[in-house]
Amino acid sequence: QVQLVESGGGVVQPGGSLRLSCVVSGVTFIKRTVSWVRQAPGKGLEWMCSINNLDGNSTYSDAAKGRFIVSSVNAKNTVYLQMNNLNPKDTGMYYCQTAALRGQGTQVTVSS
Repeated sequence: QVQLVESGGGVVQPGGSLRLSCVVSGVTFIKRTVSWVRQAPGKGLEWMCSINNLDGNSTYSDAAKGRFIVSSVNAKNTVYLQMNNLNPKDTGMYYCQTAALRGQGTQVTVSS
């Protein structure tokens, strides 16, 4: 059974940083591309970035580029999202996903 479990969300002030984690189980992790998506209050899902665990290549949306860094540790079946210079527009529920599967999400709130 495939499971994705996110953690690391919280409340942070504008300009602050957070690191999210996503533990993936039930799949061959190294063969998977894992993405981070988010959903702001009242809005749809927004793709932020993806990482190919086989070759380490990553891609970013314009909103994430330059501020967010995605990485993975294959030995831990874990994908990380380092988020820097956060602003209130980054508030939302953050999910990791692979193929059509998504975790339960972790809430990120950026507020002074």
